[in-house]
Formats: sequence, C-alpha cells, structure tokens
Amino acid sequence: MNHFEYIDGVLSAEGVSIPELAEKVGTPFYCYSTATLERHYKVYAGAFDGLDATVCYALKANSNQAVIKTLAKLGAGADVVSVGEMRRALQAGIAPSKIIFSGVGKADAEMREALDADIAQINVESIPELVELNRVALDMGKKARIALRINPHVDAKTHEKIATGKAENKFGIDWTRAIEVYRDAAQMDGIEITGIAMHIGSQLTDLTPFREAFTRLAGLVEELRTHGIEVKNLDLGGGLGIAYQGETPPLPAAYGQMVRETVGHLGCHITLEPGRLIVGNAGILVSRVMYIKDGEAKRFVILDAAMNDLIRPTLYNAYHEIIAVDEAGVDDKMATVDVVGPVCETGDTFGKDRKLPDNLQPGDLVAICSAGAYGAVMSSTYNTRALTPEVLVSGDKFAIIRERPSIDDLIALDKVPGWLD
Repeated sequence: MNHFEYIDGVLSAEGVSIPELAEKVGTPFYCYSTATLERHYKVYAGAFDGLDATVCYALKANSNQAVIKTLAKLGAGADVVSVGEMRRALQAGIAPSKIIFSGVGKADAEMREALDADIAQINVESIPELVELNRVALDMGKKARIALRINPHVDAKTHEKIATGKAENKFGIDWTRAIEVYRDAAQMDGIEITGIAMHIGSQLTDLTPFREAFTRLAGLVEELRTHGIEVKNLDLGGGLGIAYQGETPPLPAAYGQMVRETVGHLGCHITLEPGRLIVGNAGILVSRVMYIKDGEAKRFVILDAAMNDLIRPTLYNAYHEIIAVDEAGVDDKMATVDVVGPVCETGDTFGKDRKLPDNLQPGDLVAICSAGAYGAVMSSTYNTRALTPEVLVSGDKFAIIRERPSIDDLIALDKVPGWLD
C-alpha cells in the first residue's frame, strides 16, 4: 500500500495535493510519503518479531537525509557501500553499532574511517580486500570486525544488471573457497571474524532463490563451526522485490517465515538489508507535459523530466506506471502514447505504448510511480540539467528536502585554468 491517491479527482500525497506541490516547488520533482515509508518499514521489521534481528536499511536505494532519519527514528540501522553513505547514516542519527559497510572496492581511507567510527561490521568481498583491511587495522592498532560476503552461485532470476549471486558476478568470495578463506582470516592479527554475509540480487519476486542460497549459507556456518570458527552474525542482505507492473512478490511475512526455516536454528544474530522494498513505492516523480507531438507512427507526450532525473527505464528497461495527476473519468477516451523526455537521446523514454487521457494537454501534470528507489540517487546533471528537488510529505505538511540548484551553480563547479583566460 502507498499513500498516493486521488482525492476529488486530483492525485494527492497523503493530505497534500500534487498540483499544490508543483505550484510551490516547480517541476519535475520527487515526492515521498512519510506514512508509506513508516508502514513499509514496520511491516518488514514485524516479519522478524521473535528473532534476534536488525533491519539495516540499504542507503543506496534512497540516501536523502530526511528519508534516513525517518527510518532511523523507527529503529533502522544502515547498510552502506561508501564512506559517503556511512557519513550520511551517522549524521542522520544511526548508531555506529547498527551500520554494516558493504561493497567490492573499499579504499584505504574508507577502511580507516570505518574503523575509527567503530561500526558494527565490514563485509569483505575478496581476498585482496581482506589482506588490505588486515594491514590497515594493524597500522591503526585496531581489530576489524568482519564478515566474508559469500557468493553462493545462485541465480536470483532477476535483471542481469542487478543479479549479484552468480559465479560470473563481481560480488563476494566463491562459496567453494569460503572455508579456506575463513581459516586464513582467523590467523590475521588485525581481523576479528564476527559473521558471514550474502546478497544474491535485487527485485526478487520468488522465494526459491533465497531459500536455495540461505540453505547453502546454513551449511557453511555449520561446517565453519566444525573448524572452530564461530559465526555469530548472519547478514542475509536484501533483494525482496516490489510490484512495478503486476508482479506479486512474496509478502514480508512469508519471507520472514522462510528465514526462520532455513537459518533460524543456527542461533545467530540476523541482519536484513532491505532498500527498494521500503522506499520504492513510497515515492513518485512528478513532471509537467511540455508538448504533445503527433508523429507519423506515434504520439509522443514530451515531459519536462528526463532520463537524467530517472534513469531506470533506459538503464534497466524498467517499467514504471505513468498516470495523469487529474484523474481520468470512466468515460474519458484514452490515447496510446510514448512518454519521453527532452534529453538528446533516443533512450530518454519513460514508457512506450502507454494509455493516457486523449485530452492531455501541455501544462498538465503526470506522475511516474514507484520512483522512490534508485531515482534521485542515480540522477545526474546530463545536458547541464539541474538535479531534481525532493519533497517529503507528512499528513498535510510538506518540506523540500533537496533544493533544485541553479544552472549557474552547476557551471560554477567548473574551474577554467589560467592559461585560457
């Protein structure tokens, strides 16, 4: 459930009308619903009631400080993949003891800052990274608390660009070498083994790959214990999908039950790292129609939003529902259109052969749905377009939580060398 609904024929975010926001903020803009964020987090966390578990929100899905702080107030920890995200989590009030640092390429400086912050755990993804982290920790006179991220060679049955658990993916240490690498890590004076980690991909809509991966993980934990290596923490990653186009992903309760069945007997603390599931349907991208272009083969609805604002459709061929902000009546005629942006790329397309009201006009507003995850965080200034502002709604209140920079601000970031003056 999300809290974007038509009220008296006009799309609203909770108690705030979208046209009111467009008038005050300008378009395009992202809009997030606090009530949806809170509901999704509570439903997900509630699926693990009775287990020793921590929900560490994956900041890469949406790292706005207001979003992080909203979830932090509910008890969320953080899964971060850069020192920048770690700083965001800390600044938003998440305790270091609830922060997990993942990612395949941590730099020396990032390792040092993570160790100084005394975060809960660093997930190590390769043997060279393990060796480097040991060296850094010894140099600092510290021990690095680590889990090895294991690649279980399980096909998550998701888009190839967001699958992370197959043998050909760059993530993690092959599960066939896990025992060997753990035994080596146990001999390193700068390393303290605290857990084992796994994440097989994003936007999974079937529990079968999870069950296969977690069963394999449980077997590894039991084998490690026979070698005298005690695993206390089990990091299961995230990846549970949402409905973009009629998918029926498992409910969090079903996922929680599967976790109990596969790893609940191990006596480990469990870490979960949802991202998209929490924020995906909590956000929309609002845009204004610039032109209606009737071509020989197609009708194009040209928006003031573009691929630099939401890159998922062109990057992943991702589907996002697109709706008119003014609700179409049951008798209104619908037209088949391609919804596109103004960027100079054929790939700047949000949706092909979509149904929108035939009477849609320049100046009308549309909403691109399910845009709360991997929208604003992946936006850019391509074509020297300003970053899209973000708005958070709570009841009948709203706040701009990221301002739209000016074009002059963007240009001022460039520095012209003296010899060109």
